[in-house]
Amino acid sequence: MNLNDAPAHIQLAVDLIELLEINEVRPEVALAALAIVTRDFEHKLAEQHDDSDAG
Repeated sequence: MNLNDAPAHIQLAVDLIELLEINEVRPEVALAALAIVTRDFEHKLAEQHDDSDAG
């Protein structure tokens, strides 16, 4: 499968992995940062659902 044909979330994951590797981010630092990012985006997603339910 060509990466350009992959779903958007796969393309983004590959880009993020490349960015972390190029910058030589240690795995434990990357995982800690990604946990924060995950919580942030889960919060944003919940807010979107709350806003659409209130409408």
